[in-house]
Amino acid sequence: MRILSLAGRRLAASIPTLFLILIGVFLLLQFAPGDTVDALMAQMGGGDAATARELRKFYGLDVSVPVRLGNYLLHLVQLDLGFSSIYGKPVATVILERLPPTILLMTASLSFAFFFGLVFGIIAARGVNKWPDTLISTLGLIFYATPSFWFGLMAIVVFSIYLQWLPAGGFEDIGQAQSGLWRMIDIARHLILPTLTLGLIFLAIYLRIMRASMLEVLNLDYVRTARAKGLDETRVVMGHVLRNALLPMVTLIGLQAGTMLGGSVVVESVFSLPGLGRLAYESVVQRDLNTLLGIVFVSALLVITVNFVVDLLYARLDPRISAEG
Repeated sequence: MRILSLAGRRLAASIPTLFLILIGVFLLLQFAPGDTVDALMAQMGGGDAATARELRKFYGLDVSVPVRLGNYLLHLVQLDLGFSSIYGKPVATVILERLPPTILLMTASLSFAFFFGLVFGIIAARGVNKWPDTLISTLGLIFYATPSFWFGLMAIVVFSIYLQWLPAGGFEDIGQAQSGLWRMIDIARHLILPTLTLGLIFLAIYLRIMRASMLEVLNLDYVRTARAKGLDETRVVMGHVLRNALLPMVTLIGLQAGTMLGGSVVVESVFSLPGLGRLAYESVVQRDLNTLLGIVFVSALLVITVNFVVDLLYARLDPRISAEG
């Protein structure tokens, strides 16, 4: 119960932050040139001033910025994200259609980066200053320093064009009506390259954090005591070292959730994935303010949810957290 109480208080404290983010983004977007009506008229091939005035009145763009902000927050409290003028449907519907690819991409990339970062970090720490440590650290530095879009483009060239093993983009094969297990396999094949592209950078971060954490914990007194008792190295690492060494890794998951959402914009654009990242890019280009604010709102909720789960895991791994709470 103490753990849930602690996480609940942190969850409640994040609600004002969510509204501050939305207000800040709303005000920043007012400085961008053009608006939704300009984008619509560009798609229609132009129009006269009277048409522009009518459209601005229809979409509520003819009032002052504070009034528009107040109206948006009032509708948001009622769980109304507004109407997308570009896509011609409610923003909630547009986001729900694009949310599954982003959730799958984030989950797969985070799982890939966390698992292999954990494994490679342990291997590097166990063989510190030896060739495995040097090789893993060098590869991690290369992965971290290389832009994600370059990884994506090279992956398409090698695995899609040259070897023809995997599809070059998209979420699934729209030319074949598949269902059940075969559709899941098809989606998984399409997500392999985006997952590797997005996950490699975070893998480099996780393995370096895990290596440093392992080296720190391996030199603590209770670990030396466990070795003095005659325990083999595997039992020392798994039973005594790993739990404490995982704490920085778990913390990093919450910190990197927002960064991973930002990275999905590039990856989804490279691989033509119909997710939130690509939707955000399209909304910025087409000046669809309601859709962009809805994406910010949903993205912030995802980050808050991830950090809520991280708080629970952290308190589970470190009982001192719940005791202090």
